[in-house]
Amino acid sequence: MRTHAPGWRARYDQWFTAPQTVVVQPTTWCNLDCRYCYLPFRKLKRQMPAAVAAALAASVAQLTASGSPTIGLVWHGGEPLAVGPQKFTRLLAPFEDLRRAGCIRHYVQTNATLITDTWCELLAAHDISVGVSIDGPATMNALRVDLRSKPAFDRVLRGTQRLRAHGVPFSVISVVTTASITRPEELLEFLAELGCHSAGFNIEEIEGVNAGRQVPTSEQAEEFWRRTLTWSRSHHDRLEVRELDRLGEYLHLIRTGQRAEWDERRHDPIPTVSVTGDVVLLSPELADTAEAAYDDFRAGNILHHPLDEILGHAHRLRYVRDFLTGLDRCQAECPFFDFCRGAQAANRYFENGSLQSTETNHCRVSRQALITALSNLATKEKERTS
Repeated sequence: MRTHAPGWRARYDQWFTAPQTVVVQPTTWCNLDCRYCYLPFRKLKRQMPAAVAAALAASVAQLTASGSPTIGLVWHGGEPLAVGPQKFTRLLAPFEDLRRAGCIRHYVQTNATLITDTWCELLAAHDISVGVSIDGPATMNALRVDLRSKPAFDRVLRGTQRLRAHGVPFSVISVVTTASITRPEELLEFLAELGCHSAGFNIEEIEGVNAGRQVPTSEQAEEFWRRTLTWSRSHHDRLEVRELDRLGEYLHLIRTGQRAEWDERRHDPIPTVSVTGDVVLLSPELADTAEAAYDDFRAGNILHHPLDEILGHAHRLRYVRDFLTGLDRCQAECPFFDFCRGAQAANRYFENGSLQSTETNHCRVSRQALITALSNLATKEKERTS
């Protein structure tokens, strides 16, 4: 009897869930010029019109009305606070009923240099979860500079201090470079003292226009994670580490007989809405990327088609199909797939030049090295106690 491989729609549904996160780009512009930044248009002062925000709010309302869980709106940039408090308040206005009803939650990822008392009051009034981008103490943060190449560290620090003074909690994302990957304890201690409740570590990647810098190796990453694991075991009450928490959740589910819950988890399509209303799927880093073969990764425009319609046709997009092909290959070939769940789309594209490809350096340094570090630590502890 002849059997048929599942169609593209079935394959998409196998791998993807309804969106839990929507990334929103209120502006392309950034007041910093970080040396590793991947954004091609960060020096252009484009801003999202109110009509785009209103159309997105209507789309999100449709998604939540159909039974989707609370959706996180992540305001990203550029530097999202560069639009100013008044403009930002106008962009938030169409979502206010949804927020009050518990259908959405706002997040903002900021370099914190523009935070004022007014911003703190706005963030608190709209219950916005704040993520701050800072790479550690001044020497580790040296690549985060302004448009005149002046260090931004003192301004970032003042922003975090103002958040703390107003009682606004915040998390941190740190880019780990070749200059900081050998100093995890110094980085962790700094972040613990900074006052953030959690931190995530993005080991520097080849991505977007950041294509020429040397990035950390797998060996460096494994040592970084080993020492991070060791530090965290004694200091977890001081700082939660995003990657370790994910690993811990995975191991807990496996040990307690809940593997099915982990295996049934699917990818978030992460719709990213640009200042013009164009929607890109799979990875926010693909937004503003010119690629004729994929129509610049556009899945539609929110001004002309609602999100549920755009997502309903996602399986027809060539780049989504290529990504699904790569996911199938990851599952078949990679011994780390059980934890990793497949390479990130943007990393496949920018590192390998193909969304059908599998392993990337991001896989090796952010997933494989973490698992290997934990395994080697456990082996050494077993040898010591034997």
